[in-house]
Amino acid sequence: MLNLTEQKATLAELELLVAVRCRVLRAANQLPEVESQTRTYYQKAFAENTHTAYLLWDGETLAGTGAVSYFQVMPTVHNPTGRKAYLMNLYTAPQYRRQGIATRILTRLVEDAHRRGVTAISLEATAMGRPLYEKFGFVPMEHEMELPE
Repeated sequence: MLNLTEQKATLAELELLVAVRCRVLRAANQLPEVESQTRTYYQKAFAENTHTAYLLWDGETLAGTGAVSYFQVMPTVHNPTGRKAYLMNLYTAPQYRRQGIATRILTRLVEDAHRRGVTAISLEATAMGRPLYEKFGFVPMEHEMELPE
């Protein structure tokens, strides 16, 4: 039986957040580690209140985590405030998958955005995460394009 406890992360969890971020990058994208840059990001984002992270613990074991980064863009017809939220780092430890962990974290992140008055919420989905996001109501974006490096 799971003994789940939610924790809203603070700068006190910096090293854990950096480690989890690097784990997510390796698992999702096979990207090189960006440990130093990630640490700098968290320090600035927590100081500016532009990032929220949740940790879900099963006793002493980290069962899952997720985060949302907030930023401002020029207001548009579809987003009159210009405030946007970008979900990231949703990760569930393999032994906890298919037990509602990711849904619970995703719910907290979306609630956090809505409490801030942010309704423009996006994310990049891995093949594994796509069914969860679609079930939650996320839809593929049709109009954005990206200039590759």
